[in-house]
Amino acid sequence: MDQLRQIETFVAVVQNGSFVKAAEKLGDSKAAVSRLVLELEARLDTRLLNRTTRKQSLTESGADYFERCRKILDDLAEANLAASASTARPVGRLRINAPVSFGNLHLAPLWGGFLQRHPDVTLDVTLSDRQVDLVEDGYDLAIRIARLLNSSLISRQLASTRLVLCASPAYLKLKRQARLSTIEDIAAHPVIAYSYWSGGDSWAFEGPEGPVEVLTQARLRSNSGDTCLAAALAGQGLILQPTFIVGADLKAGRLVEVLPHYRAPTLAIHAVYPSRQHLSVKVRRMVEYLAGAFKKPDWE
Repeated sequence: MDQLRQIETFVAVVQNGSFVKAAEKLGDSKAAVSRLVLELEARLDTRLLNRTTRKQSLTESGADYFERCRKILDDLAEANLAASASTARPVGRLRINAPVSFGNLHLAPLWGGFLQRHPDVTLDVTLSDRQVDLVEDGYDLAIRIARLLNSSLISRQLASTRLVLCASPAYLKLKRQARLSTIEDIAAHPVIAYSYWSGGDSWAFEGPEGPVEVLTQARLRSNSGDTCLAAALAGQGLILQPTFIVGADLKAGRLVEVLPHYRAPTLAIHAVYPSRQHLSVKVRRMVEYLAGAFKKPDWE
C-alpha cells in the first residue's frame, strides 16, 4: 500500500510539473510529496527525477517507469470501477496505432463519437505505416491492413479492402496508343508505387488463367497512399491502391479501374492487441465500436 501511494505521488508530480502543484492536486503538503518520491527512489535504488531549484526532469529510468506506472494506475482505476459499478465503465488513456491514410480518412471522423460515449477515456492516436511492436512500444490497440503472420497477437477483423489497378481518364486517353490489354502490358507504363508494398516492384494478380505477376517501372515512389492517389489523379500513371483510398474517386469517375478481369489481392483490416494481457474494458469497447462503424464500409 505504501508503494502504491508512492507511485501515485510520483505520477502526480510528473503530470503536474512540480512538487507544489502535485501537492495541491493530492491535497497533501510539498514536504510529504517530496518524501514519498524519495522513498520510492530508495525502494527502487535508482533516481527517477533530476531536481534543480527551478524545475525537475525525468531521468531515462524515470521516463520508462512513469509510462509503466501511469498504465498501472489507469488499469487499477478501471478495475475499481468494474468491481464497484453494476456495469463496467472504460476509463484511462487508450493508445492506438493506425496506418496514416486509413487513419486520416476513416478513423479520424470516428474518435469524437467514441469520446462522447466514453467521457472517462482519453485517446492517444499515432499514425504510422511502419508496423510497430505493440508491447515494446506500449500500444493498447493497433489497426493492421495486411495478412497477419504474428500469432502472438489477438485480432478481430473489422472489414476488408480490395487493391485496385486504376488510372485517371486523362492518363488513359493520353496513352491510348500504348497497349493495355493484359497485365504484362503494365511493364510498358509508368506506375506510381507505394514504398511499403510487400512485393516491391512486382505486382501480383489473379487472372482468367490463374496467378500472374508483372515487374513494374515506378515513375514516382512514395510511402504515402495519399501522395500516390494525387499523382494518379494528375494523370501521371497507374496505381495499385486499396479501395478505402481510391473508392470515392472510382465512384465519381475521377479514376477508372484498369483490366478489371485481373483481380489484385483483398486485404483484411484487423484490430489487434497483445495476447499477454487481459482485454481491458476500454480496448473491448473500442473494438466493438470500430466493428460497428465498419460493418458496411463506405469504400466498397
